Amino acid sequence: MSQPDDLDAFRLDAGDALFLDFDGTLAELGPDPDAIALPPGAAEALVRLAARLGGALALLSGRDIRDLARRTPAQVWRLGGHGLETLPPGAPVPPPPPALAAAVLAPLHAMVAMPGVRLELKGPVAALHYRAAPDAEAACLAAANEAARLAPDLVAQAGKMVVEVKPVTAHKGTALRRLMQAAPFAGRRPVMLGDDTTDEDAIAAAQDLGGVGIKVGPGPSAARLRTPSPASVRAWLARAGSPHG
Repeated sequence: MSQPDDLDAFRLDAGDALFLDFDGTLAELGPDPDAIALPPGAAEALVRLAARLGGALALLSGRDIRDLARRTPAQVWRLGGHGLETLPPGAPVPPPPPALAAAVLAPLHAMVAMPGVRLELKGPVAALHYRAAPDAEAACLAAANEAARLAPDLVAQAGKMVVEVKPVTAHKGTALRRLMQAAPFAGRRPVMLGDDTTDEDAIAAAQDLGGVGIKVGPGPSAARLRTPSPASVRAWLARAGSPHG
């Protein structure tokens, strides 16, 4: 049975502010994060919609901002590391921030010995991916929790076949609230689309601010609306960015 798609009837107003996750929301998930890319036409749809919203469109991702910048158009706002770094439209990409300490990374590096487990280092954020090794989930979660205990102000957060160790300030809800206080976002209704655990923080923040949260794909969510897949999100973006959207 197909999932209902609330985006069929949902319309953006010119006074809205749109926030979108990248992996699992704009682009399909895959076993290799380095191979994920926007399909043809998606970047152009984002740019058209950003213009319609007066520039109030932001991509809010757990990816490192330098990685996100390589995969997305420069004409939109981009926030990487779950909001740790912000890249306004047209701004130069900043140099990498300091990485996590070697002692913190040690339990995570040890997990790479398990076939199928991949460690992704994103400056002050580290991610253990086990999509290719689902039986390693418990061990990866334990390693991440151990790593987070080795330094102050770090947390471990699990997502879809991934667990991350990150600063407590790396929080998509906090990032959304911060951006909503600045131009061109201030005074608008926030609309947040996301598919994973960290996106729930931003969905809750958007709804707390009187906006709309939209869950992409199956699974529990605080979002009031749902859409089945990244493909349905991209189709909606194409419609929303059109002159009659």
